[in-house]
Amino acid sequence: MTQPFPLIEISGTPYERGCQYGEQAKARIHASVAIYGDQLNALRIGQEQRDRLINSFSAIIREFDADYLDEMRGIASASGVSLEAIVMINARTEVIAQARSLQHCPTPHDDNIKDGCTGAVILPQRSPHGKLIHGQNWDWRAECAESSVVVKIKRQQGPDVLTFVEAGGLGRSGMNSAGIAITANYLRCERDYQQQGVPLSLIRRKALEQQHMALAMKVVATTPKSCSNNMILSTKEGFAIDFECAPDESFTLYPQNGLLVHANHWESLPARCKIREEGVDASPDSLYRGWRVHELLNAHAKPGAEEMKNAFFDDFGSPYSVCRPPRPGFSSDLSATVAMIVMTPAEGMMDVVPLPALNRDFTRYTLD
Repeated sequence: MTQPFPLIEISGTPYERGCQYGEQAKARIHASVAIYGDQLNALRIGQEQRDRLINSFSAIIREFDADYLDEMRGIASASGVSLEAIVMINARTEVIAQARSLQHCPTPHDDNIKDGCTGAVILPQRSPHGKLIHGQNWDWRAECAESSVVVKIKRQQGPDVLTFVEAGGLGRSGMNSAGIAITANYLRCERDYQQQGVPLSLIRRKALEQQHMALAMKVVATTPKSCSNNMILSTKEGFAIDFECAPDESFTLYPQNGLLVHANHWESLPARCKIREEGVDASPDSLYRGWRVHELLNAHAKPGAEEMKNAFFDDFGSPYSVCRPPRPGFSSDLSATVAMIVMTPAEGMMDVVPLPALNRDFTRYTLD
């Protein structure tokens, strides 16, 4: 039976937090390192090239927030892996794309990857208890169900953070004690990897460190990126916004009738006029996944957390469904909905289930 994601609780200085993280999540960090190290090995990236790649991203991370590099040093030290391996986990999308370019692959994107993710928000006026609900299905490599964790970060300054993340990572989906939540979905366009940017995972972590929604939106909308990404931000105060981010520009979508849903293709009219859609080739089911979740939620006058979970369990078009069972998606690996995450930021509450196509036993994690 699939085990719940371990809860890792950390506090203190960035380095101290990293050491606590590395000690508590050691086995899962080693699993993460193996997954992404294998990808560089498959691309036949030599040690010298690997060092140059990782050092370039270390410099970007240091400039963005030196505390993040200190936290990574602590994780590496306590878990017994190299700092380079932890940087790789936090910048794996960008590192692998650059590695493919170094090897003169036809595209920086790995077309064996059939990526996904479906995110949704129910605003307070549509929910049964008058509180915002924010959730996501995260679709990726099935084995990441055994290499992911939930991290609770007690910060010395600013709001505390609760985040679901691959072990060794600093942030992914989550919420903070100020009631701000974030999820993210894959997007792709012709502008990807034409510039250097901040790793996507660290942009999400930075957004979760903000006390105010306006500052979280600024982080997501204006931080330079290497590649496209869709990020949904919400606040317990009753507002949500979707940022379709190209590397150098962002486009916004707002809730309609109290609901906001997004999958893996560009939807805003300005983006569709300016951007060339390149993600449907890797994730064609995106064209109905978002629609399915919206319709299933909208069928209820007052959809709540259970209705959101049921929408995310949708198996229409299986295995190319909202809830994806493990299926071939890589040259040698299985792709799946790795985790379903449903958050109520006003209550500091996050329900998470691993491999939801096979398992419906949620674990509740709280900021309290």
